[in-house]
Amino acid sequence: MLPTGSKETPIRESNQKVHPQPLEETMDQNQEPVDALISKIFANISSLKLAYIRLQEAHTPYDPNKIQAADKLVIEELKNLSELKHSYRENNPKPVSVSPHDPRLAAEIQEQQNLLKTYEVMVKKFQSQLQAKDSEILQLQQQIEESNQKRVRLEKKLKLRGMPAKESQDSGDINGFFSMDLNPDLFSSAVEVAYRDIHDFSKPLINMMKATGWDLDAAANSIEPTVVYAKRVHKKYAFESHICQRMFSGFQEESFLVKSDNLTVTKEGFFHQFLALKPMDPLDILSQNPDSIFGKFCCSKYLVVVHPKMEASFFGNLDQRNYVMGGGHPRTPFYQAFLKLAKSIWLLHRLANAFDPKVRVFQVKSGSEFSEVYMESVVKNGVLDDSNQCPKVGLMVMPGFWIGGSVIQSQVYISGMKCAE
Repeated sequence: MLPTGSKETPIRESNQKVHPQPLEETMDQNQEPVDALISKIFANISSLKLAYIRLQEAHTPYDPNKIQAADKLVIEELKNLSELKHSYRENNPKPVSVSPHDPRLAAEIQEQQNLLKTYEVMVKKFQSQLQAKDSEILQLQQQIEESNQKRVRLEKKLKLRGMPAKESQDSGDINGFFSMDLNPDLFSSAVEVAYRDIHDFSKPLINMMKATGWDLDAAANSIEPTVVYAKRVHKKYAFESHICQRMFSGFQEESFLVKSDNLTVTKEGFFHQFLALKPMDPLDILSQNPDSIFGKFCCSKYLVVVHPKMEASFFGNLDQRNYVMGGGHPRTPFYQAFLKLAKSIWLLHRLANAFDPKVRVFQVKSGSEFSEVYMESVVKNGVLDDSNQCPKVGLMVMPGFWIGGSVIQSQVYISGMKCAE
């Protein structure tokens, strides 16, 4: 019998066998993937830190290529971190939270808020980029409009100079300039510019000769001793003739006697050079490319137009001449006045070779018989002596040109004439 008050507990047998596992082994198996994940996260954060440092270094000094490469590296590391997060969530589904104060739920909310802020930053960045692109498009449209306006103005100027433009199917064709017809009027206007620039350069040359005590009569006679001048002031034509003879030397050659390794220039190429250089300041042209063919032309012509003795008397030394001989282009007023002349002669040569057939130059020698067909007197009020039945040319001040079937007269000074009062 059992003691009073005690209860009998029945013992039930079970066929199921239990094999308990050690607690430490179970924890180790669950801990292994977590440790691996944490190691990957730490490694990814280190790589992200390195990428960010490289991005900072690329800004000092500023290097767009390095910045772009570093930015791609940062994005790549962020993608790797995002993949680790998604992998963890797939293998470890989050339990349903029973409490709003669950720390896991709070962490999830914080993560979503951070993502939302990130997206907001990216949206602002893209909007800023779109605004920048829109601004760039507006600037390009304005540049196109300004270019079209300049083209229209240039076409009008060329038409006034005798270059009517042909109608083009595409009004925005940049090659429209080469569809224009060349004619003698355009070349004639270029000749007038060149003659005017010869006259303009002779003025400072003569003034400097006067200022430094040169004997102008002797200097004029040394250029051409047989000329009989109607007035003493007409001896200025001797200096203009001197400048002209040297500036036009070699004009008939396509190279203009300038050595160059460039290939042969086509007629369209000559015309393109004429159009490109015409509106530019000669000093700006030489500043961009001092060793160009035009630069070599300027140097060579300056050295033959301005005599060393003349230059030494003007400036007290030959420093400017030596500088030009070395290929330099000084910014002195005297040399800049010469560059204006050199540019007009160079443009005339470019234009002459753009014609088909090209324009031919002809010169008149001193003592030649005057011809009203091929020559024109530079003195408009000149009167020939009655006893002088065959007036002679004293000086050629500007050469003449054959352009197709037309003649542009040479400008000459007639020896022995008188001036009407």
